[in-house]
Amino acid sequence: MLLADYAVVGDKVEYEVKRGSGVITKVFERENFISRKAPRLKGAGYRGERLEQLIVSNISQFVAVTSVYKPFFNNKVLDRFLVIAESSKIPVIIVINKTDLDPDNLIDEWVYLYNKIGYKVILTSAETKEGTDLLGEVLKGKTSFLWGQSGVGKSTLLNTIFPHLHLVVGEVSKFTNKGKHSTVMVRMIKTGDETYIVDTPGVREIDPYGLRKEDLGHYFIEFEPYINNCKYNTCTHNHEPGCAIIEAAENGEISADRYDSYLRILETVEEDIKF
Repeated sequence: MLLADYAVVGDKVEYEVKRGSGVITKVFERENFISRKAPRLKGAGYRGERLEQLIVSNISQFVAVTSVYKPFFNNKVLDRFLVIAESSKIPVIIVINKTDLDPDNLIDEWVYLYNKIGYKVILTSAETKEGTDLLGEVLKGKTSFLWGQSGVGKSTLLNTIFPHLHLVVGEVSKFTNKGKHSTVMVRMIKTGDETYIVDTPGVREIDPYGLRKEDLGHYFIEFEPYINNCKYNTCTHNHEPGCAIIEAAENGEISADRYDSYLRILETVEEDIKF
């Protein structure tokens, strides 16, 4: 059963051509999909804020693109991307771009953390070409969904790896140090044999959709060795007595930064509401 009866990028569909225009007549069941809570609209009511926004479907891997600087690396945003990928059961790769802006290698502590957890991290720079060949190999032969904040350099990286694309490159505001949109819509681009890139506008608001408080911990993969040792099987790993996750965080077995990310996301997970 489809989550929505409208088509998104990546969907497999049947269509008819009528008077020179294509009309979609059927959307086939999706193998997977990525979605988020629809961005808040000014003046929108509570129901509107809880709508689900589908972004893409039928992808091979999720490439979460971040940057060292301009904009600054934001582990809280990255952790939200990881939760979305994990909850959708889609393999995820972390890209940390603009390493040329980190002469003191301050990003290494984050690389160590995410590698230790079990994630593949690729360091890149379009300026020095660091990591671009490796990223190109990772993208080859797959349908890859690239998502990140505005200004992290997705389009510049893709232009470096695939020079024939000539994607429009945005700027970073000198006032806010945040990116400005250069990509204005989600689109799938064929870059080679069986190689497709789903390019997206940069995001400024990202909240996972459809999570339950008692399930969120399963999407923090380093919780796995401890999560079944909690006293209560509906434990939210926040305040409950006998919580193995809290104990592991207090003992330093789980990163304090990651546990803080978990608590922040937990605050945004809404209880089911009966209308």
